Amino acid sequence: MHVHILGIGGTFMGGIAAIAQQAGFRVTGSDRNVYPPMSSQLEALGIELVQGYEAAQLDPRPDVVIVGNALSRGIPVVEAVLDRGIPYVSGPQWLAEAVLARKHVLAVAGTHGKTTTTSMLAWILEHEGLSPGFLIGGVAENFAKTARLGGSPRGGGPDLFVIEADEYDTAFFDKRAKFVHYRPRTAVLNNLEYDHADIYEDVAAIRRQFHQLLRTVPATGRVLVNADDANLRETLAAGCWTKTEAFRLATEGSAGGAGADAQWTADVPDDGAGRRFTVRQSGRIVGSVDWGLIGTHNVMNALAAIGAAHHVGVPPERAVHALHRFLGVKRRMENRGMIGGVTVYDDFAHHPTAMTTTLRGLRAQVGTARIIAVIESRSNTMRLGVHREQLALALGTADSVWFFVPPGLGWDLPAAVASLGSRAHFAPSIEALVEGLTAAARAGDHILIMSNGGFGGLHDKLLSALRLGRADSPGEVA
Repeated sequence: MHVHILGIGGTFMGGIAAIAQQAGFRVTGSDRNVYPPMSSQLEALGIELVQGYEAAQLDPRPDVVIVGNALSRGIPVVEAVLDRGIPYVSGPQWLAEAVLARKHVLAVAGTHGKTTTTSMLAWILEHEGLSPGFLIGGVAENFAKTARLGGSPRGGGPDLFVIEADEYDTAFFDKRAKFVHYRPRTAVLNNLEYDHADIYEDVAAIRRQFHQLLRTVPATGRVLVNADDANLRETLAAGCWTKTEAFRLATEGSAGGAGADAQWTADVPDDGAGRRFTVRQSGRIVGSVDWGLIGTHNVMNALAAIGAAHHVGVPPERAVHALHRFLGVKRRMENRGMIGGVTVYDDFAHHPTAMTTTLRGLRAQVGTARIIAVIESRSNTMRLGVHREQLALALGTADSVWFFVPPGLGWDLPAAVASLGSRAHFAPSIEALVEGLTAAARAGDHILIMSNGGFGGLHDKLLSALRLGRADSPGEVA
């Protein structure tokens, strides 16, 4: 069967492509802009890719068209699909019907931490020989890919599939959240904040979608929930028919509710870096993690993954052992290189809360060294200016902040972050940003670039500029 995927360059749809090919389908696809890691993954798979959305790509006629949620009415290929009566389906629905219906699904939902937690959980199951399938919104270093179909677990047991459960809408013809299609038996609720302002009018609308997810988890399943998240407590209070287990940091005071009796807790040293922590199950120490990740947000992600893995039979001691060998996820505090003593990082953070936790983790690691944060207001929510009042506070840990001001932003970025004073700098182009950062950086600096997109190739351009300007500097690392 020939499946043609519209929007194949997105992480989710590119993952669908990989899984469909592994399942024996002939796969083709199209997109307007494809960049790493998906361009590399699709090329490695040998999947035929068409640039653009013209109707001619439907010749020869595919058996079914899988439509990404970036596609809308009025696009030539979409209109041709409808006019010609070609069967079409959303990515989440296709995945649910073609793959997930025969699997024990472990779904990871939340405003933050979905990609990292999904990667941790998949790795724990892989480490235990359970051969999980997975679809992740990023490239887990332990797998070097975003998706796979999975196989039969060593020693028998159910086929497992770990999926990053996104609350963004499904398709132009299905405005439900993607994750309502997945029907998980194990669900992780990491956190819940207002996001996706182009889809949801307020946080209450997002809570309703999360509650729809809860409605699909069977009574014999399991829900792992962040004990200290007020929005999640409110979601659970609306009705939950499944056993829940809570996770939280033992160093934080209880927020009440589920926080008073969390089954999964972590003791974190006072330095707050999160590089080492002790895991407890109902108060009993099950092991300690010593890894390369930083930040207490990643400790919370680890607790969620350990709890979810336990539901499918992995002893927590074994899960802790597996996490010692967890390598992280590309674009999550990824060290892209050091030139002349200047270290450049790439991070996916694009929400004020994520910026705050990422910067705190880096600060705990580098101490008093200078941190230069670089921000692209790229997400739909940020471009709408929804979080502009929180932006300056979120970046308070940084010693200097550089903002890319894209054309047509629609709100006054300099005014919104005026409280940063002389620490704030603004650039109207990537070239100006590279020039300014190169001139400002000095040995010992840590430049943290935060964006949910490619940022115009800023990372490589900056490293090249630093290399050119510091060719004779000692300690250069490519």
